[in-house]
Amino acid sequence: MVKDCIDYARRCQTCQFHANLIHQPPEPLHPTVASWPFDAWGLDVVGPLMKSFGGHLYILAATDCFSKWAEAVPLKEVRKENVVDFIRTHIIYHYGVPRHIITDNGKPFCNSLIDNLCQKFGFKKRNSSMYYAAANSFAEAFNKTLCNLLKKVVAKSKRDWHERIGEALWAFRTTVRTPTQQLPTH
Repeated sequence: MVKDCIDYARRCQTCQFHANLIHQPPEPLHPTVASWPFDAWGLDVVGPLMKSFGGHLYILAATDCFSKWAEAVPLKEVRKENVVDFIRTHIIYHYGVPRHIITDNGKPFCNSLIDNLCQKFGFKKRNSSMYYAAANSFAEAFNKTLCNLLKKVVAKSKRDWHERIGEALWAFRTTVRTPTQQLPTH
C-alpha cells in the first residue's frame, strides 16, 4: 500500500506542483555567510506594487548578509541601468566593494552591464537557484519585512509608499535583528 501511495503521488500533477522539492539539476552550492560587514549583499526586486503617486511600481532592495543592514530605492521600472546605478551608488560608494552579490536570475541582474560592473570593481555575482527564492534568503526576508513596515506607515490611500521607504528603512535599521541579536549598525 505504501508503494501505491508513493507511485500515485509521483504521477499526481497537483502533488508535484505543490511539492516543496523541485526536481532540477543541482547547481553548485555557495556559502551565503559573509566574513565581515558589507562583504556580501543579497539584491532583489519587490513588486509590482500599487502604483505610487510618483509613478513608482517597484522597490530595488539590498541586504548585507553579515550585519543585515539594508538599502532600498523606489523604481518606476526595473532596468539593468537602474540596478547598476544602485549597486554603484548605494553599495560600492557608501560601503566599499563587496566580495560578492547574490541575485536571482532575472534580466535586470543577468546582463553585460552587471558583468562589466563586477569586472571593473573586482567582485563576483552569484545567482540564487531558479524557482527557489529562499536561496537568496537575506534579500527575501528583508523584502517581507519592508513590505510589512510600509503597510504600517503609508497613508490610507497607500499610494505614498515611495515617500515612506526612508521611514521603513529607519525602523528596520533601529530594530535588533533576530539572527545576530544586534542592531545592523553594530
